[in-house]
Amino acid sequence: MGQGEASARGTTMEGDCLSCIKYLMFVFNFLIFLGGSFLLGVGVWVLVDPTGFREIVAANPWLFTGVYIILGMGGMLFLLGFLGCCGAIRENKCLLLFFFMLILLIFLAELAAAILAFIFREHLTREYFTKELKRHYQGYNNTDVFTSTWNAIMTTFDCCGVNSPEDFKDSLFREINQNHMVPEACCQRASQTGELAYITQEQCLSGNMMFRNNKGCYSAVVDYFELYIYVAGALAIVVLTIELFAMVFAMCLFRGIQ
Repeated sequence: MGQGEASARGTTMEGDCLSCIKYLMFVFNFLIFLGGSFLLGVGVWVLVDPTGFREIVAANPWLFTGVYIILGMGGMLFLLGFLGCCGAIRENKCLLLFFFMLILLIFLAELAAAILAFIFREHLTREYFTKELKRHYQGYNNTDVFTSTWNAIMTTFDCCGVNSPEDFKDSLFREINQNHMVPEACCQRASQTGELAYITQEQCLSGNMMFRNNKGCYSAVVDYFELYIYVAGALAIVVLTIELFAMVFAMCLFRGIQ
């Protein structure tokens, strides 16, 4: 009789634990589902907004790329949360297994990205960017991806070169444009119009320090993203921890379903 009571008590405790995991997993995934829905809604609104906000975003390559990143993240979180909610509340082993495999793939992809970032970290140095800028930047060829990307960076962050405008000495840009000391993207955006704006731009292209941006883009970008880098690192640790717990919960619920 004592063994039967102990067995029944153990079964009850196991059922309570399984029920707790089930509802915790549902709440957790419902929050993920809501977050994914919100990101999807923001991304779709920006793309179809009739008031002209899409044109403002499209004018900036960084913002336009960010919209598609938001859509991708929103879709992934939406699917992940939906699968987790349905699998937990319905105790469906197929959905739970698919949820586990999806999180495992995301986790492995993030781990691989972190390893690759560590291996190729030397490609993010000032020297590497300076060498590439001197070798490939053309100045006004918008069909060249490297050139157009650098033009967008210098225009967005009001900077010039990697370290300073001196980076364009002995570069491909100077070989192609011998009369210009710096590219047009390095010039300060003046509020003047007409002839005065033309004179200002000519002064900048000829090397006048008063009319060009003298700060290097490496420092400008690092200063701008410094806070975001720390926040992103902290969020990455939190996300990886949550993903590990989600996989453990999913597998525990999967094994506990009779």
